[in-house]
Amino acid sequence: MEQQEHDIITRMNEKFMKMSKGHKAIASYISDHYDQAVFMTAAKLGETVGVSESTVVRFATGLGYDGYPEFQKALESWVTDKLNTVQKIGAKYGNSTQSEILHSVLNADIEKIQDTLVNLDAAAFEAAVDIILKAKTIYLVGVRSCEPLADFLHFYLNMIRGNVVLVKTTSVTEMFEQMIRIGERDAIIGISFPRYSMRTLKAMEFANDRNAKVITITDSIHSPMNLYSSCNLLARSDMVSIVDSLVAPLSVINALVVALCLRQPEEVKKNLETLEDVWNNYQVYLNDEINFIDEEPMLNYPLVQKEDKS
Repeated sequence: MEQQEHDIITRMNEKFMKMSKGHKAIASYISDHYDQAVFMTAAKLGETVGVSESTVVRFATGLGYDGYPEFQKALESWVTDKLNTVQKIGAKYGNSTQSEILHSVLNADIEKIQDTLVNLDAAAFEAAVDIILKAKTIYLVGVRSCEPLADFLHFYLNMIRGNVVLVKTTSVTEMFEQMIRIGERDAIIGISFPRYSMRTLKAMEFANDRNAKVITITDSIHSPMNLYSSCNLLARSDMVSIVDSLVAPLSVINALVVALCLRQPEEVKKNLETLEDVWNNYQVYLNDEINFIDEEPMLNYPLVQKEDKS
């Protein structure tokens, strides 16, 4: 579902790049703590973020509101709409059987994957693979519901190549501390879907300022995540329940992993063989649980094209 034109979060996302340092701090806090910010006065919000009350008021007017009261009313309306999601789901699925719900949700996910397949830029995908292989260090950022996607990608990138940093933090300050050494020989992959994370956006801005390569995995060309990225992988993600559907983004990440494996199969096989030795020596798995490496193609995909014998 597309956001409304005058949605308060959309306004913040659109103006974020040109905001002052203080206004960015306010936007970031509201995006990550909207359920608390909605009850705060301008003075309290300023105190929490570390800016003056007048800065908060100017922030509100800068978004197009007549003052802080109108801004707070818009935020309250947005939060109320989000909290009413469960009621909307009840209206849509209330009379459905469990089987009907299963088919409805899975069919919706299939549609998202098909839409992603049609609209994903193949050139951007190839560029992403090249960037990941050539970068000295890869930084991964995904927070809130996108954190499992970042974890998944980190797990497999670690098997494919070294120097992969998963940025795990609850604050922007800690995020910058983990990225302090990022430079022009490095790359960052930022993963974010509505509601877009300001923490992820700031990490990508920081990486861009350090001349690092920036890859984004997001949902739309209108996503603020594209502001600092030269390589955009778009995957459709719509809310079909109280959780976001991340099936299509996960499929794109899986395709990245497979493409990377096929680009350097010998290195991947060597890494996996080393892992097998470690697991066996330190009894990480029982013998009947270990999937030993053999001559079968990894990931069930052919590693090289078969020779034409004709």
